[in-house]
Amino acid sequence: QVQLVESGGGLVQAGGSLSVSCAASGLTFSSYAMGWFRQALGKEREFVAAINWSGGRTYYADSVKGRFTISRGNAKNTVYLQMNSLKPEDTAVYYCAAKYGFGETTDSAYSYWGQGTQVTVSS
Repeated sequence: QVQLVESGGGLVQAGGSLSVSCAASGLTFSSYAMGWFRQALGKEREFVAAINWSGGRTYYADSVKGRFTISRGNAKNTVYLQMNSLKPEDTAVYYCAAKYGFGETTDSAYSYWGQGTQVTVSS
């Protein structure tokens, strides 16, 4: 059975940095694109970043471009999201997701989801 387990969330001051990771099991990780989505309280879930199966192509939401970096380690079955210059509006539960093949920015394209990790940015 497929499991995605996020870790690394927490509380950080505005302007700071935080890294979250997602460990995958139960799938052939190197065949799957991975995505990060987030959902703030009272808002809909939104796309943050995605990376193709090989790591050769990445996608970012305009709101995080230049501040966040997605990467993956296929040997460790793990995807990472490095978040710099954090803003209070980045506060949300961050979810990782997996889909076979190429990366997508639409959450409905993803087959598997983690349980989420809270990221809180204080002003």
